[in-house]
Amino acid sequence: MIWMLNLFPKITSSYGKEVDNVFWFIFWISLIFFLIVQVAMFYFIFKYRNRREEEVSDIEGNNLLEITWTVIPTIILIVIFFYGVYVFDNFQRRPPANAIEIKAYAYQWWWQFEYPNGYKIRDTLIVPVNKPIKLIMTSNDVIHSFYVRNFRIKEDLVPGRYTWTWFKATEPGIYDIQCAEYCGTLHSKMIGYVKVISLEEYNAWLASLSKEMDLSALSPVERGAKIFQNKGCSACHSVDGSRMVGPTFKGLYGRDAEVVVGGKEERIKSDENYIRESILNPNAKIVKGYPAIMPSYQGQLSEDEILSLIEYIKTLK
Repeated sequence: MIWMLNLFPKITSSYGKEVDNVFWFIFWISLIFFLIVQVAMFYFIFKYRNRREEEVSDIEGNNLLEITWTVIPTIILIVIFFYGVYVFDNFQRRPPANAIEIKAYAYQWWWQFEYPNGYKIRDTLIVPVNKPIKLIMTSNDVIHSFYVRNFRIKEDLVPGRYTWTWFKATEPGIYDIQCAEYCGTLHSKMIGYVKVISLEEYNAWLASLSKEMDLSALSPVERGAKIFQNKGCSACHSVDGSRMVGPTFKGLYGRDAEVVVGGKEERIKSDENYIRESILNPNAKIVKGYPAIMPSYQGQLSEDEILSLIEYIKTLK
């Protein structure tokens, strides 16, 4: 039954139920008319099938029937239209006045989010639970589409203009962001995450950003720890050995790693070069048992930042 959960993921936004109601309303109407047409079609195929011994009669039209099957579908389509407009206008296009505004940028093939204080984070959108969030969005190359299944939201990001959407997450957790518009060769790997946390955690995180945005006075290990949080690494990699989307960083440095290279399994040493390659070219060597979904950080981290991150990983014994 896992495939059913994938088809209909749990609703974790404030207006997701209304969106689903529109979908199911259209689905059941479509199914009913589909069955009516199919049953009638097979009935007439059987009843009026051509028999060689029978003479084919001339069948005239039925005005009442033709008016009926024109008027009824027209009325149903009008109802569907106004129901859809009602949900779209009253729920999806009316963000509360106190919504937190966050800018979202789409690139081939990754996401970037900018908070009101200017802080930028890649691929992981961190928001508080039960607080409305308004995303002001644009694309830096081609058309992308911001899609979060659990929130029932989807909005295109268009180069040269701003679009927007909003949501209010109702449950803490980590939810997938997918690009729902084909945008190039790595479209299927343009994956991000919405990390929903408590309001207290969110406020504490925001309060710490002013310190985290200036890392020059910190030691390499301290800088690496801040980069680990700032760049969204914590959304996929744990530091305590627990399993997440990606392998844990605990005990990573210096151990033998089982990786898949070109479809073949190999054992390699997790040294500085391996970690650097995993940051800049993550699909070159995939850790066995994990999906190849990590985006490249090429151009997003300087060599100094990469070295600081490696120094931090070395401390995670």
